[in-house]
Amino acid sequence: MPKVRRQNLPPALFQHLLERIQGRKIPATQIEWLATWLDTEPDVPEGEWYKRFSGMTVCGEGELIETFLLPGQAAKGKRVP
Repeated sequence: MPKVRRQNLPPALFQHLLERIQGRKIPATQIEWLATWLDTEPDVPEGEWYKRFSGMTVCGEGELIETFLLPGQAAKGKRVP
């Protein structure tokens, strides 16, 4: 199972993630929770996956985080703990 990539993201994807954080007004505390989770080097599925936090859902595919959703928005893929 892959690990979430934290470096060398494609520039367009990195820009997209920043825009989602700003546009959806995701609080810094949620990003801190994400960073703490990433520090554990979690395994994620090869396909689509998501990780729920109290104020957002992180969605990815394989090693890449692809977007951030707000509570109530539907995520696709396998839920990761």
